[in-house]
Amino acid sequence: MIESKKIKALVDEWLEGKDYFFVDATVDKENKIVVEIDHKDGVWIEDCCDLSRFIESHLNRDEEDFELEVGSAGIGQPLKVLQQYQNNIGNDVEVMTPDGKKLQGTLTDANETVFTLRYAEKQKVEGKKRPVVVEVTKDFKYDEVKWVKAVIKW
Repeated sequence: MIESKKIKALVDEWLEGKDYFFVDATVDKENKIVVEIDHKDGVWIEDCCDLSRFIESHLNRDEEDFELEVGSAGIGQPLKVLQQYQNNIGNDVEVMTPDGKKLQGTLTDANETVFTLRYAEKQKVEGKKRPVVVEVTKDFKYDEVKWVKAVIKW
């Protein structure tokens, strides 16, 4: 079986000197290789083809057959790496909490340990009969949420 760390090393080699960044690489038990890259301005199909040819040129189908799929991190897919979070600062995102609650707000910061979300939330305020909408800014550790997705506006 082809090892994902070998694929990651090939992708890293191809990425040298480019503005693209690595998102993910998986290899299943049937040797289906899926590689995801991203770029703050989007991914060009020509570059995916170039990376695919590069990976294929470094693997030997006579030794081990494989299926290869190279693409961008899909629209609507969860953010996976810090660079994706940083590229989305200032944009609206949706966060799924471990208890199944969805929060939608603006991603205001992201570093190696936490990301910051600004969102509206109804809260009980002293002296008011009904909850009022207040703006909340909260830090989340990456492992404290199920997923974070960029909100696509049409």
